Amino acid sequence: MASLQTSTLLFSSSSSSSNKINAAIHVPKLPRIPFSVPKMPTRDLVEELNARPIELKSFSSSSSSSSSPVNSQLYAVLEAVSDRVEMHSNVGEQRDNWNTLLLNSINMITLAASTLAGVAAMGGAGVPLLALKLSSALLYSAATGMLLIMNKIQPSQLAEEQRNAARLFRQLQTQIQTMLALRTPSQEDVKKVMENVLALDKAYPLPLLGAMLDKFPATFEPAVWWPENQCREENKSNEGHKKHSMKMEKNGWNEELEVEMREIIQVVKTKDIEDYVRLGNLALKINKILAVSGPLLTGIAAVGSAFVGNGSWAAIVAVTAGALASTVTTFEHGGQVGMVFEMYRNCAGFFRRLEESIEVTLEEGDLEKRENGKVLEMKVALQLGRSLSQLRELARKSASSHSHGTEVDELASKLF
Repeated sequence: MASLQTSTLLFSSSSSSSNKINAAIHVPKLPRIPFSVPKMPTRDLVEELNARPIELKSFSSSSSSSSSPVNSQLYAVLEAVSDRVEMHSNVGEQRDNWNTLLLNSINMITLAASTLAGVAAMGGAGVPLLALKLSSALLYSAATGMLLIMNKIQPSQLAEEQRNAARLFRQLQTQIQTMLALRTPSQEDVKKVMENVLALDKAYPLPLLGAMLDKFPATFEPAVWWPENQCREENKSNEGHKKHSMKMEKNGWNEELEVEMREIIQVVKTKDIEDYVRLGNLALKINKILAVSGPLLTGIAAVGSAFVGNGSWAAIVAVTAGALASTVTTFEHGGQVGMVFEMYRNCAGFFRRLEESIEVTLEEGDLEKRENGKVLEMKVALQLGRSLSQLRELARKSASSHSHGTEVDELASKLF
């Protein structure tokens, strides 16, 4: 009886626990919500698209405008300009290496020949003396020939030319990219870009034979890397539109800004350009003297070394002339006088270009066709290394100097 009661209790407890578990895991069913998926009107959509062919054509024409022939031509020019940047950079490094290697080689040859001439002067007569004399004379002759070639091509000046060309081609590359990003170019833009590329090719040629620039011109002339006929054509086309009224500000221009730009041109012309022309002529004269003196001294040393042993004067001439030749060569090519001359030529060309661009802008009679006055003023200030307030102060100084009959006591540029 006791066992029966025990089993009954176990059964009741198990059944109650199972009821609890069932209550814990029981999830009520959610009611069904009617949901209908709309059918795609495929047939109606196709009929609607077929009924509107004009809209599809307009879409295709708008998408093809980005790949117009003018844009394709500009992208082709852009690729050529990028290639020229790489070429001029590589050639500039190569010619800079020429300057270093040739300078070291010529100095070593000259000093070795001078040493041999001194040793021969201290020795006696016989075969060793003849060998030393011949060796010294041959080394001096080789140094003379190498110096003539080096002074003719001026490797430091060649390297500076290529550096300037690479910088200007990068500038042109940026201008083309800006043109493609900001506005729709025209065929006239393609023509102007092509002219700029060809003008740069002419101003900074890559080959040496037949196209190399004259390293010793009769007079100093600023570098010209832009097509001059562009400015002349624009000036001719604008001759009938020079009269205009500046009573109201239009396109960023007013009478005060135009007077300011004219004063800046006057300062650039009378101070900066004249200063760099004077320095360029000085560098040209020094380079000419050094280019003649080096080979002349090594030639004299070669003749003197041939007569070593016939008197003390021959040895003195050979050794002294060799030492002087090494000094002159180091000063000319180690100091890179040719590079300094080219730097002055490029700086004078930069100011000449700035002067012409401002003059062409001011001669445009239609103010709407000009470059925005505020933008031009900011560009000129940045190119001269000045703030807008400093640029206006310089224009006021120039105007007051005209009234007092004096000159401005500073250069327009603060960059170089």
